Amino acid sequence: MTATPAELSRHYAQVARAIDYLQAHREAQPSLDALADSLHMSPFHLQRLFAEWAGISPKRFLQYLTKEYALAQLAEARDVLSVTHAAGLSSPSRLFELMVSCEAMTPGEIKAGGLGLQLGCGFGDSPFGPAFLAWTTRGLCHFAFCAGLPAAMLTELSERWPHASLRRDDEAAAAWLARIFPRTPTRGTLHLVLKGTNFQIKVWEALLAIAPGEVITYSDLAARAGAPKAQRAVGSALAANAIGYLIPCHRVIRASGDVGQYRWGSERKRALLAWEAAHAGAQEIAV
Repeated sequence: MTATPAELSRHYAQVARAIDYLQAHREAQPSLDALADSLHMSPFHLQRLFAEWAGISPKRFLQYLTKEYALAQLAEARDVLSVTHAAGLSSPSRLFELMVSCEAMTPGEIKAGGLGLQLGCGFGDSPFGPAFLAWTTRGLCHFAFCAGLPAAMLTELSERWPHASLRRDDEAAAAWLARIFPRTPTRGTLHLVLKGTNFQIKVWEALLAIAPGEVITYSDLAARAGAPKAQRAVGSALAANAIGYLIPCHRVIRASGDVGQYRWGSERKRALLAWEAAHAGAQEIAV
């Protein structure tokens, strides 16, 4: 039976603990029994949890978390991206990929701070824990994993859009999340409304060309954005990204293979990358 969004969200809390344990003991390559014992659950229960959440075993999941796997993915992605970039193409196609389109707000709209804008917002469950979203009639403009109190996240949103009219609607947020994380594989489209500088938008658009299951380095992303020497500015653009997951800053890692920092925690970044790698592998088998 397919797990519900709430169950997947609860599973993630245990997966996050597993990732912390695996990272702390990676040199010892802990067994399933040791990992299960650290989480105070049976090996059978742990296997079932990972099968429901990621569709793979804990052992396979651990392989996706290794630095060796990350380095191999970087090498492969650099070859694929160089070909697609030279041909003027978007990311390589993936079965069941969510197709994301976007538009930038005008400088006048940004300066107005959302004046006259109706902004819906709400909280809901995702496979990576609770999430907070906001949207306009034009599309989604905010996505954040919940790392603080709901009141603080609402305050942050209102500060970002000081003159907008906010209306909380958790039911609509759940509907958005169902489109972003469908319970069964399906094709879909999603439109994003971007609020940033011209350079930030170039970086975010370059990120949209990175397919699920692939990774890129900061320097390669800078080159893709047309500014190969602006790695620091690229890092700032990633930090300014207000639409997490969909503008996939989590797919940018260090050239060493380390995942690096992430606004919503390095363990969540590892979980995102391993989850996407598992799903991408399953889709390639299905093709």
